[in-house]
Amino acid sequence: MQTKVNIVPSKKLQDMPTYIFAELDEWKDEARKQGVNLIDLGMGNPDGATPQPIVDAAIESIQKPQNHGYPCFKGKKQFREAIAEFLKEKFHIDINPENEIQTLLGAKEGLAHLAMAYTNPGDINIVPDPYYPVHSRGTWISSADVYHLPLKLENDFLPDLNAIPEEVAKKAKIFFVNYPNNPTAAVATREFYEELVDYCIKYNILLCSDLAYSEICFDGYKPLSIFEISRAKEVAIEFHTFSKTYNMAGWRIGYAVGNKEFIRTLCAMKTNIDYGTCSIMQDAGIVAIKEGKPYVKQIVNNYQQRRDFMIEGLNKLSWNLDKTRATMYLWIPVPGDYDSKAFCKMVLDKTGVVLTPGIAFGKYSDKYFRLSLVAPDEKLKEALERFEKAGIRYYK
Repeated sequence: MQTKVNIVPSKKLQDMPTYIFAELDEWKDEARKQGVNLIDLGMGNPDGATPQPIVDAAIESIQKPQNHGYPCFKGKKQFREAIAEFLKEKFHIDINPENEIQTLLGAKEGLAHLAMAYTNPGDINIVPDPYYPVHSRGTWISSADVYHLPLKLENDFLPDLNAIPEEVAKKAKIFFVNYPNNPTAAVATREFYEELVDYCIKYNILLCSDLAYSEICFDGYKPLSIFEISRAKEVAIEFHTFSKTYNMAGWRIGYAVGNKEFIRTLCAMKTNIDYGTCSIMQDAGIVAIKEGKPYVKQIVNNYQQRRDFMIEGLNKLSWNLDKTRATMYLWIPVPGDYDSKAFCKMVLDKTGVVLTPGIAFGKYSDKYFRLSLVAPDEKLKEALERFEKAGIRYYK
């Protein structure tokens, strides 16, 4: 009689909530099998090409044999210097390229590794909800707990620090924030950041600011770096990415900046897991920083026009949305008694338009859905036409 083999994943992985985007892929596959012509406004995947000078820089770099070996763990000196110059120009902050910058394989892995580097089993990290999934999942992978702090419309989707129980604040290791926010498109005020820095200093909490959408801003709005706030460097680390800014989502390149001790710890975590950011991507990143401004302006203008068009169209269908000030997303209330998954599945079945259910972003998000502005103008126009034809509109 043969012995039955039963090798199972770790409990922490088995207990992980279902990643809704995997389920969305199943919905899309089934719809395609039925011949549905999909318009995918679900994933936040930029639909534009990476600017040509960045592509050319990568092609030139790949021809150099020295770039075919293992890269430096913390990143090329020239790349770190370009980052520091960009941050000085953009936010008027001083970041030391020698010890206050860590290059990443995109911000997502850095956010997960930060949680793994600082979190012990049984610890608590604070994550506002709705949230970008990795803000919680890095903590769960570390066998620790997440305190989800509801983000409410009446507070402009900013965390109410007074609502955090004292026992949670005293136990918390990391406080994750993300402004401009995915998925709500909310933006943070200087007053909120000042309050947050004071809070993290008071309770000895590492403040992690995910600034992925620092460049995707509209109508003259300029977001803050956390390091524009007094004493922030004592408690904070900030994450940046090239994915949305330069249409480089597939290139997997980003960086973290901040307190040299936090950067050293993140680097130590990465040295045990990977070999750093590909040298070719770093060379492309240098060109993106130094020559990318006109292309970024064009990308932002494109998203702003799409925002205007979609909000106007959705408001004609009774949604009554205000114009967002940043990101490539619209955070939209679900009509009637639907939950977010049921509504988005109904919309997909009736129209072929893919939306992301709010529940993908946390337990307090089930009465919203996210629409990504990641399709050409003619596709967005067609999506609105399909909504109108199918009777997809807002009602209480």
